[in-house]
Amino acid sequence: MPGSDELYPPAQYGWGWILLAFGVLALLIAGAWLVAALTRPRRDLTLTDESQGPLLLTVDVLSQLRVEYLDRIQRIEDDYRARTLSARNANLEFSRVVRTFVNEYSGLEAPVLALDDLVARGVHPALIDAMGRHYYPSIFRQGPAIDPAAGAEAARTVVRTWH
Repeated sequence: MPGSDELYPPAQYGWGWILLAFGVLALLIAGAWLVAALTRPRRDLTLTDESQGPLLLTVDVLSQLRVEYLDRIQRIEDDYRARTLSARNANLEFSRVVRTFVNEYSGLEAPVLALDDLVARGVHPALIDAMGRHYYPSIFRQGPAIDPAAGAEAARTVVRTWH
């Protein structure tokens, strides 16, 4: 056949191979659905009144969050009185704890916002007061830091009154 000018078309696949490919694809989809359906947590099919359940749980979680952060504030104050923290570092820790509490309680990104940003967002006045009167001057001002006892009380006020 040397010198032959005939062209041969490419070989075509038969319909059986296409049907086999669709069948395998259908099995994979059915298998994925089956795995997803069997591994999901089961829902309780009984009808219950859930109007009071989540509210009580939320109130309990928020109360626990307040208790946890009041305890953190007390530990920082105890460390300051034991002289393991300087006044400046104690106020820095109070600022960090209060901002983290606000973030966990309400979702506001307080740990990364400056005082001006917090004022612009109209946050609770107790936080603005604590940041402006106690923490910012102690952290950024030259000279001696403000007494952390007042900063601790301001932090407690923020945790107790935040809504």
